[in-house]
Amino acid sequence: MLQPEYESTCMTEAEYLRNEMTSDVKHEYIDGYVYAMSGAKRNHNLLSGNIFREFSNHLKNTHCNTYIADMKVKAGSKNYFYPDVVVECGDATGGDYFTESPVIIVEVLSQSTRKNDLTTKFLRYINIDTLKEYVLIEQDVVSIQVFRKNNDWKADYYCLGDSVTFESIELTLSVEDIYDRIDNRDMNEFRQEQQGIHLNDG
Repeated sequence: MLQPEYESTCMTEAEYLRNEMTSDVKHEYIDGYVYAMSGAKRNHNLLSGNIFREFSNHLKNTHCNTYIADMKVKAGSKNYFYPDVVVECGDATGGDYFTESPVIIVEVLSQSTRKNDLTTKFLRYINIDTLKEYVLIEQDVVSIQVFRKNNDWKADYYCLGDSVTFESIELTLSVEDIYDRIDNRDMNEFRQEQQGIHLNDG
């Protein structure tokens, strides 16, 4: 998660890549400036893990690889980001530490990252030739946005009761499954309603 309030540092692309290999703290690189990232909350980690598990299981024995948290994406010149989940298909590009050819990128939103994910990252991600979908998942409420290249990068919105089809990897998931074990008001109310339905059925 990018912390915009952290003071940025200007450095060359080569310096950033070299320093990042040995740094204890992850940094994102935007237009030649380096920004430190902070740790993620429980819901953030669970949502990323849910998506990663579903994607990687679905893509087993295919030519696609699913990465979580630590694989950088290069988005044009002088931009490197750490998406929460990213899928790369075909021949790997960028070596061991970053990819230049993602087909789908997933970011879990927080108060500190929402603006950056919807503006700075969005504008750079959609200029990656291989990218087909950009997914934004809220952690404090149940809400998912999917931006698709074949829809001129317009947002489609999904909530409880919906299913989301990730067209780039031909996978459909229910919103409920994506939010499995998530602790927020929407999910807690949903689970209470489901429990009441089961009790009445019994």
